[in-house]
Amino acid sequence: MSPFKQKEKTAYKTQVARNANMAKFQAAYIFSEIARRRDAHLQKYPDAQVISLGHGDTTEPIPEVITSAMEKRSQALSTLEGYSGYGPAQGEKPLRAAIASTFYDNLGIEEDDIFVSDGAKCDISRLQLVFGSNVTMAVQSPSYPAYVQSSVVMGQTAQYQKDVEKFGNIEYMTCTPENGFFPDLLNVARTDIIFFCSPNNPTGLAATREQLTQLVQFAKDNGSIIVYDSAYAMYMSDDNPRSIFEIPGAKEVAIETSSFSKYAGFTGVRLGWTAVPKQLLFSDGFPVAKDFNRIVCTCFSGASNIAQAGGLACLSPEGIKAMHDVISFYKENTRIIVDTFESLGFKVYGGKNAPYVWIHFPGRSSWDVFNEILEKIHVVTIPGIGFGPGGEGFIRVSAFGHRRNVLEASERFKQLYK
Repeated sequence: MSPFKQKEKTAYKTQVARNANMAKFQAAYIFSEIARRRDAHLQKYPDAQVISLGHGDTTEPIPEVITSAMEKRSQALSTLEGYSGYGPAQGEKPLRAAIASTFYDNLGIEEDDIFVSDGAKCDISRLQLVFGSNVTMAVQSPSYPAYVQSSVVMGQTAQYQKDVEKFGNIEYMTCTPENGFFPDLLNVARTDIIFFCSPNNPTGLAATREQLTQLVQFAKDNGSIIVYDSAYAMYMSDDNPRSIFEIPGAKEVAIETSSFSKYAGFTGVRLGWTAVPKQLLFSDGFPVAKDFNRIVCTCFSGASNIAQAGGLACLSPEGIKAMHDVISFYKENTRIIVDTFESLGFKVYGGKNAPYVWIHFPGRSSWDVFNEILEKIHVVTIPGIGFGPGGEGFIRVSAFGHRRNVLEASERFKQLYK
């Protein structure tokens, strides 16, 4: 070897071991992977007009009645009279009161049961910190990936089982057309925590009052806690419960988390809330809300005061009307997508109570369908398997998009599958 040849440098390594739970992940977070594939597609086809109906990110402007309130609060911060620094970690009192009266009127949820946050996704992980690593977990399959992913990070799961596309030690509650997208609770094992989303992401289906009554009773019989994600409740068209607390007895077994993201276009503004009833107790009788309050105060300094001003404007009479107008726009997009796929002979689910359409491709890999659609017509969707094993054979199409893009995508779908 030449004495002048430089030795190959090796990277310096600390003596800190990697979190073994992080090593359980076998692939990137589904939405990150979709973004990576979209970017790779654009490199391959730089002139392609790619339409994204995948990630559930809102596209339409925030109503002026809401942004004007945020602007006013922002401008006030430049004055001695209007400046404010840290606020209560649990949220500003007027917004907590408005959330309680708007979404939980006559349901026994009070202002001090409400914890304002930077979004439901963040609160899911904060709740996991409350529960710890020794609890058992159940999720709908398919369901929003953050439930399972946060369980993995906390150490609640065993290793990923590639052959069945599942993590060990999680109870996957299969939701399919055969069971009406509601789990057969007689065949669901007892767990400490049950994550349940209605209207559901990704299927777009909403649980009925009777079904949620069964779920609450199931939790009571098993001494479990339900984490109920109601982020799409304002999209509900059917006469189904918009809150788990409409069900008698739910305050003793349930937490509800929600968000302004899909109502007011706050995906970038970041504002949500979690309701933790005083009646919800751990097995030793300690209130769950007190531990959640400790986690919130430890991990969070409160939602942006500007965002909270926007949230309060959302819940004014003018703001509520404006949010319903935005939701109606997306629901019309949903109708267009549903009509398109039904006209092509597909079995289509969802779309009535949520901004998502769940389309069945029997016998096909959902990744294969995703790749086919992206490659041939330059439209981004989401493969169902990204939401758990119960999503295989389906794709999710989002209604979040400009109208011209939704119409153009529908024409492309018709060309591909006619």
